[in-house]
Amino acid sequence: MQERKQETPLPLAGVRVVEMGQLIAGPFCGKTLGDFGAEVLKIEATGTGDPLRNWRLLKQGTSVWWQVQSRNKRSLALDLRQAEAQEIARRLIAEADVLVENFRPGTLESWGMAPEALHALNPGLVILRISGYGQTGPYRDLPGFGLIGEAMGGLRHLSAEPGRVPVRVGVSIGDTLAALHGTIGVLMALYHRKVHGGPGQVIDVALYEAVFNCMESLIPEYDACGVVRQPGGSALPGIAPSNAYPCADGWVLVAGNGDSIFRRLMTAIGREDLGGAPDLAHNAGRVARVAEIDGAIADWTRTRSVDAVVQAMAAARVPAGKVYTARDIAEDPHYAAREMLLTQHTRDGYDVRVPGIVPKLSATPGRVRASAPHLGDDTDAVLAGIGITPEQIAALRERGIVQ
Repeated sequence: MQERKQETPLPLAGVRVVEMGQLIAGPFCGKTLGDFGAEVLKIEATGTGDPLRNWRLLKQGTSVWWQVQSRNKRSLALDLRQAEAQEIARRLIAEADVLVENFRPGTLESWGMAPEALHALNPGLVILRISGYGQTGPYRDLPGFGLIGEAMGGLRHLSAEPGRVPVRVGVSIGDTLAALHGTIGVLMALYHRKVHGGPGQVIDVALYEAVFNCMESLIPEYDACGVVRQPGGSALPGIAPSNAYPCADGWVLVAGNGDSIFRRLMTAIGREDLGGAPDLAHNAGRVARVAEIDGAIADWTRTRSVDAVVQAMAAARVPAGKVYTARDIAEDPHYAAREMLLTQHTRDGYDVRVPGIVPKLSATPGRVRASAPHLGDDTDAVLAGIGITPEQIAALRERGIVQ
């Protein structure tokens, strides 16, 4: 008889996470940890649950965004305004490896769950705290959402056409950047605990700091050169050519800013005169003549379709691409080949395509093990797991402490 091959454990199998956050930043971290095997218990408010359940487009009464953000999680509904619910949360946290929360600073403390108190219960606990401005500093108590973090971090000032109103990128990028920084912090803290025998610790992530960490040379240019970087629209200021160019049926992005790439680009558009110009051989010279170069590229692209430009650029080995819509993504063969569109069967009974899992690990790739839960789907099982009897659960439910 052939022996069944044992399935390789996911990299975070055995890690217990209590997620007390809501909406985007904390839950995105929980999703990422869950995709790679962590057991994620999401504590939600009774009655309403996470507000994300009702954000943007709904299908059968629930946000389809929820199906992405809450896969691989279990749902326990607690009214944390009540002391008995707080005690249940403490019992769960006492057995966890990680606590994720993104409330306003001081909220945990008001529930008797200050980090010092939680570490007294569970010395190895890793506590991730995501907030608008961090747990310290003069702004700590101000309300802060992702868009404010994007503005304070310097991103919104650059996200505009020159002289026009700053715009958002279309998604809550500040929250997601904070979540990813938080995930990195959790993994480092777990590694330190396991390998070096260190204690649990608090990871303090501020939304604006996560954005600011991605702002490249913004501050060094100001400090060393006195330059306040200004909005560049679709261009990349100081790097040329790299811009969006008009086509007969839309827009195309072309990045010809490498020295050899620039020469190939100019050959492809029939402008060998520019490709061979000595002063355009390097980026500094191209930046000085960027309007002329962009004009030459636009003159060539505007008489051609987006697909024709992309094909010509691929043949010339010049990075280029169209501006994808959701439909483009859903129909693209590369997305399919890379398993970046997964079909999830929801607990409401329908199938929906959702983003795949990144990063892609060769030996222990992440996977979807469970669809997003209904509110309180796992309340009884979780409470039973910490020794609460069915009769006690019924009494707690009767008093509105759990759902």
